[in-house]
Amino acid sequence: MTESFNELISEEYNKLIAACSRSFSDKELVLVHNAFELAKEKIGDKTWSNGDPVILHSIAVARLAANEIGLASDSVISALLHNVYTEEEETKARQEIEKLFGRVVAEILDGLIKINGIKTDNLALQSENFRRLMLALSGDVRVILIKIADKLQDMRTLDRYPHSVHKKHAHETMHLYAPLAHRLGLYKVNSELQDISLKYLHPKDYQHIVDKLKETDEQRKNFVSAFVKPVEVKLKKRGFDFEMKARTKSIFSIWNKMNKKGVDFDEVFDLFAIRIILNSKPEDEKSDCWQAFSVVTEEYQSNPERLRDWITIPKSNGYESLHTTVLGPGKRWVEVQIRTRRMDDVAENGLAAHWRYKGGKGSSDLDDWLKNIREILENPELNPVDFIEEFKVNIYEDEIFVFTPKGDLKKLPAGSTLLDFAYEIHSAVGDHCTGGKVNDRMVTLKHKLKNGDHISVETSNNQKPKLDWLEFVVTSKAKSRIKASLNEEQKKEADNGKEMLLRKLKNWKIDYNDIVIRDLLKHYKLKLAADLYYNISVGKIEPLEIKNILTGKKEEETTKDKLSEILPASDMKDLTFDTGGDFLVIDNDIRNINYKLAQCCNPIFGDNIFGFVTIREGIKIHRMNCPNAPQMFERYPYRVIRARWKDTGKRNSFQTTIHISGTDEMGLVSDISHIISKDVGVQMRSISVNSENGNFEGTLRVYVNDLEHLDFLIQKLRNVHGVLSVGRADNIKS
Repeated sequence: MTESFNELISEEYNKLIAACSRSFSDKELVLVHNAFELAKEKIGDKTWSNGDPVILHSIAVARLAANEIGLASDSVISALLHNVYTEEEETKARQEIEKLFGRVVAEILDGLIKINGIKTDNLALQSENFRRLMLALSGDVRVILIKIADKLQDMRTLDRYPHSVHKKHAHETMHLYAPLAHRLGLYKVNSELQDISLKYLHPKDYQHIVDKLKETDEQRKNFVSAFVKPVEVKLKKRGFDFEMKARTKSIFSIWNKMNKKGVDFDEVFDLFAIRIILNSKPEDEKSDCWQAFSVVTEEYQSNPERLRDWITIPKSNGYESLHTTVLGPGKRWVEVQIRTRRMDDVAENGLAAHWRYKGGKGSSDLDDWLKNIREILENPELNPVDFIEEFKVNIYEDEIFVFTPKGDLKKLPAGSTLLDFAYEIHSAVGDHCTGGKVNDRMVTLKHKLKNGDHISVETSNNQKPKLDWLEFVVTSKAKSRIKASLNEEQKKEADNGKEMLLRKLKNWKIDYNDIVIRDLLKHYKLKLAADLYYNISVGKIEPLEIKNILTGKKEEETTKDKLSEILPASDMKDLTFDTGGDFLVIDNDIRNINYKLAQCCNPIFGDNIFGFVTIREGIKIHRMNCPNAPQMFERYPYRVIRARWKDTGKRNSFQTTIHISGTDEMGLVSDISHIISKDVGVQMRSISVNSENGNFEGTLRVYVNDLEHLDFLIQKLRNVHGVLSVGRADNIKS
C-alpha cells in the first residue's frame, strides 16, 4: 500500500471511531479496532471493478450503520467484516469470527452471505415477497439494516461504476432497499436511495426537477420568510421554545406526484412544508403541539380536510406529527408539520430513536428494538404501541419463499412439498406432477421445501391425482384441486358403472328402478347410488353377484359365466373354453391371441396357470406360483379365472429368466453359451454375469418350447464345472 492510501484509510477509520465513541464502551471500541485490523489484513489492497479500495467501502458502511442508522457494536463490527469472507469460506470463517467477536457477529455475517446469494432478476414484479425472503434468510434483522447501509454506500458511489450496471443497481434499490428503509422509519435513508435511483432510471426527469428547484429557490425562501414571521411572534409571546424551518420535498416525491397527478413541476403546490419543532417536556408534548396548531390556524385559514393527526394515533413505524394545510401569503396552500424534538428525531432517524426516548441506554435497549422490527416489516398497519410492548410471534416461521426456473418468487406455507409448489404454478401441473428437481437434485413429490430453493417440476400425461396425496400436501389450493380431481375421476367411473349395470339389467330382463337400487344399496351397505356405480366400474362389485342378489338364485359360477359378466361380448367371441366352461383354454400357439403372458412370472407351456382380468389390458396369464399370485387371490378373487394349456402339437418359444451362480472358472461364460446354443437348441436373448471375490452370479434370458424343455436346460447347466445353483428367476433350486 502507498503512504497516501494508508493515510486515507486512517482518516476514514478515525471518523468511524469518532462516530462510535459517542455511545460505545471502551471494550466495544477495542473490538471495533480488532475488526478493522482483521479486515485490513484480509482485504489488503483489493479494489472493486471501478478501482475503489474495498476496505474504504467497508469502513464507510460501518460509519453509516453507526451514524445514520444508530446500530450497536456487533453491527458495526459485522459491517467492517462483511467483505472479508466468501460463501465457500463460510464454515471456516464462522469458527474464526465466533472465537474473536462472538456468536452474534458470526450469525450476522452468515445472514449477509445468504441474502447476497439471492437473484433479483424479477424483483420489480414481486418486491414484497423478495423483502420477506430476505428477512427469512437473514435470521437477524441487523443483517437487513447493514445491507441497507451497504446499498446506500453503493448508490453514493454508483457514478464511479460502468454504465452497464447502473440500472440494475437502481432497480434493486428502488424496489427492495428503499421500501425496507421506509418501513423501518429510516426516512432520510429512504429519500436518498429513491433520489439516487431516479437519477439513473430516469435521468432526464431527474435533471429537469433539479434545475427547476434551483430556479425557484429564491422564490421559496421569500415565501417561507413571509410565512414564518407572524407565527414566530405569536409562539414566542406564548413562551414556546421552538425552531421553524422549511423542508423541500425529495426529488423522487416531486417526480412521483407529477406522474401520479399528471401535472407539470409548476403545478405541484406542496413542493415544501414548514416544520415547527417544539422543545417540550414529555408530559406536555401533545398539548404543546395542539397549542402551536391553534397559533398557526389563527394566523392562516386551514383546510380541515387535510388535517392529519399522527400524535393521538402514531403511524405503524412510530411516526408522530400533526399535519395541517393552510392558505399562506399570496393565497398559496402550504403544509405545516408540528412536532416535538423527540418526534422529529424518531421521524428523521427511525425507530432506533424511539428507544432512546424510552430511557434506553446502551445496546440492550437497541436489541429490544431489533427483536420487534420483524413485526413492522410484515404488518405495516400495526400500531407501534402494541408491538413494542407485546411482540411475541415470529411470523416468518409460518412461510417460505422459493424460486421457479424463470426466477419468479412463490410464497408457500412452511412445510410445503414439491407437489404444493406444482399446484401453486398451475392446477394442471399439479395433477400431472411426477417429481422434480430442487437445487438441481432429483426429489419426490413429498420433498419438503426450504427458503430460497430453486425448483423445477416434471410431469407426465399418464399421472393422475391419488388419494394419498392429501396426506402430505399442506396448501389449501393443492388439497382443493386434488379433491376436485378425485371427485371428477370418481364421477367418470360412476357414470361408466351405471352404464354397465343398465346393460346387464337389460340382458337379465330386470327393470331398472328405485326399488332395485335401494335393495343393492342396502345389501352393500352404501349410502349413495354413485358409490354403487363406482364400485361396479372399478370391479369391487361383480355383475354376476348383483344378478344373484336380485333374482334370489345362487348359481354355480363357471369361468365362462364370470368372464361374460366382466368382459364385453366382442372380447368373448375369440376365447376358447372347455366343454363345461370351467376353464379358459390357452393354446400353446401364442400368436394372435387376445390374452397376454404376464411378464412378472413369464409362464411357459406346461406350467400350472390361472388368468387375471385387468381393467385396461385384458386377460393376463400367470403361473400359479407367481410372486404376485397371493395378492391377486386375496384382493381381487372376482378377477381370477381358471385356465389350462391345450397342446396343438406346434412348437413355440416362451421367454423365461434363469438365475445361475457358483465359483468363477476360466471359460465359464463360454461353456454356458455353448450349452444354450448348441446342446439343447435354446435361443438366448441376453446373458449378464457379475464376478466378485472368486464367485459369480448371472442372469440368462432365453426362449424355450415348454416346461420339459426348460427342465432339460437347467439340468445341463447344473453339470457345468463351477456352477452351484440354477433355477427360474423366482424359484431357484440347488
